[in-house]
Amino acid sequence: MKWVKRGSFALLAVAVLGVAGLATWEPFMAEAAAPQSQRTYSAEIIRDEWGVPRITGKTDADTAYGVAIAHAEDDFFTLQDVVAMSRGRYGAIAGEEGAKIDFAYHLIDARGTAEREYPRLPADTRALFEAYAAGLNQYASEHPGEVKLANLFPVNGMDVAAGFALRQPFFFGLDAVIGPLVAGEDLRREHGPDIPGFPRAPLPGAQEPAAPAPQQARTLVLPLGEDAEHLGSNAFAIAPRKGGGITTLVSNSHQPLRGGVAWYELVVESGEGWHFAGANFPGSPFPFLGHNEHLGWTNTVNTPDMIDVYQLELDDSGTRYRLDGQWRDLESRMVTLPVKLGPVVLPIRREILRSVHGPVIRNAKGAFAIRYGGIGQLQQLDAYYRLNKAKTFAEWEGQLSRLAIPSTNFIYADKTGTIAYVYNAAIPARPEGIKADWRSILPGNRSDLIWQGSVDYTALPRVVNPASGWLYNSNNTPFTAAGAGSDLVPAAFSPTLGIELKQTNRSRRAYKLLSEAGVIDRAALEAIKYDTAYAREGYVARLFDALEGLKAEGQTTKARDLLLSWDFTADGKGAADAIAMLMLRDFMAADYNNKPFPDVAQKLNAAADHLMTHFGRLDPPQGDLVRLRQGNVDLPVDGGSDTLRAATTWDVDDDGRLSLKHGDSFIMWIEWAPGARVSSRSVQPFGAASTRPASPHYTDQMRLFVDHKLKPVHFWRDDLLAQASSRRKSKTVTNAR
Repeated sequence: MKWVKRGSFALLAVAVLGVAGLATWEPFMAEAAAPQSQRTYSAEIIRDEWGVPRITGKTDADTAYGVAIAHAEDDFFTLQDVVAMSRGRYGAIAGEEGAKIDFAYHLIDARGTAEREYPRLPADTRALFEAYAAGLNQYASEHPGEVKLANLFPVNGMDVAAGFALRQPFFFGLDAVIGPLVAGEDLRREHGPDIPGFPRAPLPGAQEPAAPAPQQARTLVLPLGEDAEHLGSNAFAIAPRKGGGITTLVSNSHQPLRGGVAWYELVVESGEGWHFAGANFPGSPFPFLGHNEHLGWTNTVNTPDMIDVYQLELDDSGTRYRLDGQWRDLESRMVTLPVKLGPVVLPIRREILRSVHGPVIRNAKGAFAIRYGGIGQLQQLDAYYRLNKAKTFAEWEGQLSRLAIPSTNFIYADKTGTIAYVYNAAIPARPEGIKADWRSILPGNRSDLIWQGSVDYTALPRVVNPASGWLYNSNNTPFTAAGAGSDLVPAAFSPTLGIELKQTNRSRRAYKLLSEAGVIDRAALEAIKYDTAYAREGYVARLFDALEGLKAEGQTTKARDLLLSWDFTADGKGAADAIAMLMLRDFMAADYNNKPFPDVAQKLNAAADHLMTHFGRLDPPQGDLVRLRQGNVDLPVDGGSDTLRAATTWDVDDDGRLSLKHGDSFIMWIEWAPGARVSSRSVQPFGAASTRPASPHYTDQMRLFVDHKLKPVHFWRDDLLAQASSRRKSKTVTNAR
């Protein structure tokens, strides 16, 4: 009996030691950051009445250091997630969902890209990243109680760069390819033309034929870019001759309201000529959009064919693949993914494969290699920095022409009255003359299908100073951007570019409203930007045609008839607005992502059941259903999943309300008036301190946001000092290790 008890204690001790080991192994296995050279940084951080920081330094590097300090003060919680992602350790924080991102980090070799490409960047760009890392390290050192994960800090500039390498391909949909391949299911991709036969893009208002729906696939959703299910953004540029003498640029990006790709507003200035107001993502030392004294730009996601998939021919051992008649070894390495499960972190081993094409995923159907635009490149770090400091359109476009930024539309305006739209994308330089469906699965045994580099900048769609006097993009085809007579012709561009031809409801409405407008002054443009209407075209027409033919009874009949009475606006004033919001999102997602069209009766019944369960009626006000919620503030929101006033996606809370999580996010309105210096206004959905409940800036912009109002941006120092709520200097020394 005694030895049984001793054995039980021994087993218990082993179990305790095992749990302790699983709870503590990961930080010890994490690689430490490389040594940094000793450098002193100093920055002044002044906050305006809304808590938005203005960071000033003697050098650009000093300012970048201050950017990290200011952002950490407001949202160190999210910054740590981004740092963990950039080091392949996010699973130790976020469990299985984090491990998916860590898998992608290893699959695309984000660390290897940073290690190879970061040292090649210009010295002043690297200095910016090292300074930013120093700011993160200082904040972590001074606030150890906030650090989520042991040995996450210190970091260096290469760690920050690895985060860029991880995120950049997911903005053009790499997750929609990786996910189905991991699951062994069909890709949800449009098939491109076989070389001749490139269809013209329909103008907004033209009826589009319904395409056969491909098989639905599970997607590995990685929260690194705009949500692939519901991507969106709007951008407008108005020339002075159309805008009553004022040049206007409106940035209306649709990003998640929280998390690693939520916007953070800031103003930066240095003694070396860097002066910019705008917003960045956590983990960036510079803004990605906004304006300087001379010019500004904003972005919307575009979806050219940036990704090619190849099926490899393997030998019997599964370790070699055939290319041009020769067998080559499949590169293989094992990685350990940390996966937090309760109090323990499990070490999960996964194999990472690579061929000359790129990353390789093996599933039950075979081995598939992936190659994408900008693969293995990191020059975007330098390009964004140079864009921030550009003074003329020629200088600005010179940076874009490098195609260092892999993809995103750019809408531009400047103080001279120049406006421009550039369909920016590092589209693969696929060989012309080869008969191939580049959006299908390509044979992996032919080297002539493995392209090198990108097409030339001059091959891309681009409109400068159109006769219409206006430009816009709402994630639509670039062939509707400037109005009749100013739009580009699709036939002028090679079909191998894979340029999208789709329209969004937002595009249809913007095109119509801009085309019909006389003078597009501030009031007229505000009415367009906050428009809540749907056009009965595309997926909306298909849904309502199906509703009109739907046979129903009981509650379903009442729900159908209510929806058919809808006025096609999501302004919160109509009796059918709430049920329309519940219905439309899934049909929009199916259309934009090549999914099967949902069952109309099933979705209608689900919407009716939700409303009756939580509201006791089919026609509650939309504002009772769709809410903007943060802390103790709970406000109604107008707009829909695909309206210019965007309330795109939401979480369903326990009380049945829909809590907005993606849609209109950072809005910036920039104007150059004759004889006046640049001015701008902006708003965020919550506030500057988005994860600091004790801060007065946790929720202070919410009322402005729901009321369609903007606050001043204090671009100029003298304007700010009259309104500043706090002012201080920060200094650190980074010691060699």
